[in-house]
Amino acid sequence: MQPDSPAPEAQKNPQPKTLDDVFGHSGVLAHTFAGYQPRPGQVQMAEIIRDAITDSRTVVIEAGTGVGKTFGYLAPILLAGRKAIVSTGTKHLQDQIFSRDLPQIKSLMGSNARTALLKGRANYLCLHRLDRALAEGRLQSPDWVRALQGIKSWATRTQDGDIARCATVTEEHGIWPLVTSTNENCLGKECPKFDDCFVVKAREAAHEADLVVINHHLFCADIAIKQNGFAQLLPEADVVVLDEAHQLPEIAATFFGSSLSSGQMIDLVRDTAREQQAEAADMSDLTIIAHALEVALEPCVAALKAVRTDRIAWHEISDEAAIKTTFDALDEHFKALTEGLDIAAPRGKGLASCHERAVQMRQSLTSFRTAPDTENDVRWLERREKSFTLNITPMDAGKTFSDVVESQPRAWVFTSATLAAGKDFSHFTRRLNLTLALCQQTPSPFDYPEQALMYLPANLPDPKTDPDYTLKILRLVFPVLKASGGRAFLLFTSHRELKKAADILEGKLPYPLFVQGTQAKATLLEQFRQSGNGVLLGTQSFWEGVDVRGEALSVVMIDRIPFASPDDPVRRAREAQIKEAGHSPFAVMAMPEAIITFKQGVGRLIRDITDRGVLVLADPRLQTTGYGRQILDALPPMRRTQALNEVQAFFEQHPPQTQN
Repeated sequence: MQPDSPAPEAQKNPQPKTLDDVFGHSGVLAHTFAGYQPRPGQVQMAEIIRDAITDSRTVVIEAGTGVGKTFGYLAPILLAGRKAIVSTGTKHLQDQIFSRDLPQIKSLMGSNARTALLKGRANYLCLHRLDRALAEGRLQSPDWVRALQGIKSWATRTQDGDIARCATVTEEHGIWPLVTSTNENCLGKECPKFDDCFVVKAREAAHEADLVVINHHLFCADIAIKQNGFAQLLPEADVVVLDEAHQLPEIAATFFGSSLSSGQMIDLVRDTAREQQAEAADMSDLTIIAHALEVALEPCVAALKAVRTDRIAWHEISDEAAIKTTFDALDEHFKALTEGLDIAAPRGKGLASCHERAVQMRQSLTSFRTAPDTENDVRWLERREKSFTLNITPMDAGKTFSDVVESQPRAWVFTSATLAAGKDFSHFTRRLNLTLALCQQTPSPFDYPEQALMYLPANLPDPKTDPDYTLKILRLVFPVLKASGGRAFLLFTSHRELKKAADILEGKLPYPLFVQGTQAKATLLEQFRQSGNGVLLGTQSFWEGVDVRGEALSVVMIDRIPFASPDDPVRRAREAQIKEAGHSPFAVMAMPEAIITFKQGVGRLIRDITDRGVLVLADPRLQTTGYGRQILDALPPMRRTQALNEVQAFFEQHPPQTQN
């Protein structure tokens, strides 16, 4: 990332023609930012991408933290003047690139490239469904009534309908599914509001743009279902950049498979009731039939509560009497609703759409329950407290993905701060079948031996056997927090251990305590930054994509090696396949994944060349096992210590400039 503010003496620069004109000692960045120094890793990355664009080839680049990878790929794209797609792992990064980084680099380079932001349809207000929600008038609480009125007011002002820009109603509010559309319930060209549709406008703008910013979920979903929009853009793109590419294998596996959730069924029930009232008021029996389907879901959820784990292979439970009986009944109610909607469909476009959805859902349910197990797919169920999802996940999404990569000559750039296990990219390239890609690591500009200290506490218990493990690591980290004055992330590999830690620390810390799940993530982070001395407890969503620079964050603790759950049914199937091929699942899959995840967590600590901090790695296996030492060797080259007094001395040498 580049400095946030230009130097006072910044002036209009000639339009650059080469990468040196951008990144060099006399380039536009040097003329714009006070104290600018070229970053070798950023220059190397930009050169690799420049050559990939020229040669239409595939490259995989692990850009170390602090390289400035966003400018590293945007600059060569803008210089080449080619049509490009940039895909990110999260909507947050997507918005950041489109609203901040892209305008900044375009201005610096004097580029007039047309740009567009494109998200999935559920991110845009649906004017037709808003009208329906307002007309229906029945909402579950006064809060929802206020939210709907706020959305109604915002709808008259918004230019793009992006719900992230609605200041009065947060994206997390439960009302949004009522006023946004999905692939299943969208009426398409039959919609009375089609000419004003925000999704259509966003896709038209993306089609006309030179550079489109999307996200991986949209990227993979549109490849999988070939819906209009992105499928029209890809053939014309000369360059595709996939940022935060380490997330792609799992996202691709999700979207190249199929799923059916109880939530989708409930949405169908409620949409059917709305459309019946609007288009066939005399067919009240249809709503009764629809609600009977919703009621039939309750015994299914109840039967699944007896299942021993939240995620389980279908073949392990499909013959259990309670499961079979309740899902047979669910299918019968689906049949009744499908037949009722078949009769009602001619009465209106909304009912016709509901009929089509009901047919597709019943087919999906039947296919999930009766399809034979194959070596290519895993059928599995995920259950929650009041819902469930039926999934068919491909064992290997790589072939589908590589077919797209090889569909026609263009440059493909896969980049992230964490793609390799040590120097080995094979885990990532194998998952996406990128056998011919050029793989390269570009160095971080940070001086890790000087900026950071790795604390490996001695005499810790075995995390797999000691029930008081979390209590004991908190006792060890407490003097670190005292030395640092708070200013810490304590990261856990499970929600269960996070809750234990929260219960232990509540009321015992002299610093503000922030716990993941108590507030929206963005709110929690902002309050943590503002506190100046807070301690934040987080799990997986705080291991990556979180950027807290400066003194607010000076300690990151990781409780244990982040090995994935062995109970995951897709994982177990992949491990069995690896074993059948004569390889070690631990070496081929578990270790590379743990290293990459660990590197993400470690990457939260040092985010700028002026940052200083201590990394506390609590798991004793890092010091006592060969694989633990292999993980340590794959991390940035920090000084290591087992002595608490060295940690205390570090903070005495680097005290915060502002004390709370």
